[in-house]
Amino acid sequence: MTQEQYGLAYQEGFKSTMRFLVSRGAQIEFAIEAAQAGWARGWERRDQLRDEARLQSWVNTIALNIYRRVPRLESLIGLGLDLAHSPTSGFAAIEAGRILDSCGPTDRFLLEQQMQGATTIEMAEILGLTDTAIRIRLMRARRSVRARLERKAAHLRRACARPTQMERNAA
Repeated sequence: MTQEQYGLAYQEGFKSTMRFLVSRGAQIEFAIEAAQAGWARGWERRDQLRDEARLQSWVNTIALNIYRRVPRLESLIGLGLDLAHSPTSGFAAIEAGRILDSCGPTDRFLLEQQMQGATTIEMAEILGLTDTAIRIRLMRARRSVRARLERKAAHLRRACARPTQMERNAA
């Protein structure tokens, strides 16, 4: 797909993507952001698009996935785990490394490959599995990591809620 073709598709399809996201429950301002991000990500990865006739649904899926990630990212920000906006450079990479260290070897490999931009088909070829099996394993690996993070966050909340020894002595 050429730049001109993608540009025309963007002009014709952006509002459709916004309406699609709104139909899935997104508020208009979030729909605009997610639609823009979806079309931008589609532009970056347009070489992965196999059928140009499916561009609109492909971008809609990307935008929907971006929109669905927003609540999870906001919850991480609320927990003080906003790694991307940390003033300390490299902190996100260190924290990602800690998260990956808690994974099993297969989960870690899959998540690292995905972070580096490998497709499920490429990972399937490496491991000798089907791409469906890889998608399922990635989903399970993400759920496992999410559960670990939620347990850690709950532990931190409980620890912060407990009075310290000094506070107990003062009471």
